[in-house]
Amino acid sequence: MTASPQTQTSRIIDTLRGQITGGSLAPGHKLPAERELATLFDTTRITVKDALSMLEAEGLIYREERRGWFVSRPRLIYNPVSRSHFHELVHSQQRTAETQVLACESVVAPGELVADMGLAPLSRLIRICRARRIDGRTVLYVEHFLRPELFPGIEQQDLSRSLTDLYRQQYGLEYGRSRFDICPTAARGEAARVLNLAQGSPVLAVSRINYDQYDRVIDCDREIWRHDAVRIRVESRV
Repeated sequence: MTASPQTQTSRIIDTLRGQITGGSLAPGHKLPAERELATLFDTTRITVKDALSMLEAEGLIYREERRGWFVSRPRLIYNPVSRSHFHELVHSQQRTAETQVLACESVVAPGELVADMGLAPLSRLIRICRARRIDGRTVLYVEHFLRPELFPGIEQQDLSRSLTDLYRQQYGLEYGRSRFDICPTAARGEAARVLNLAQGSPVLAVSRINYDQYDRVIDCDREIWRHDAVRIRVESRV
């Protein structure tokens, strides 16, 4: 008797999960093409795609456009409340970090930021876009929206470095409190392209409105993470 598609899907998932968690399929390992897996498991590509999608949802594997499926590396433990900058956070977990500046430009403030940042209608902001890599893999697309009157000449600075350090050293500004929104969403536009994802792929969005030591809103960060690459961990204080 031929096994049902559900049974075949479970068999593929159990086999691949077992080899991943057991270390036979190491982090970064490229899986065989879907057609090869269908032959290997004597099933259809549709069944294989269903199984791979479920493993992707668990964060055990990830897909890159035009490259195929890969075994996920360990997730970065990320506390968004912490003031550790990206490179410091990654290095503290014995990983390598890189930042690439994609754009720095003056833009009209997006409509939702006018209220969130307490801006006048049609205000302009400085928009900095960066791609961030862990162990050579791009896992984070981030947009920073800065109030230009607080950061004159920032476009002349090295924007691949920590903005936290840059604010302190060049502008005398320290981060104070922040307001966070964290939610799953779908990759679109430039974020999907930079992260090498198909449009609509699942990602994790972290948005943060930042205040300085004088309790002024100074910027907004919009982070788009590959969902398999990060684990949010926040510890409460007594």
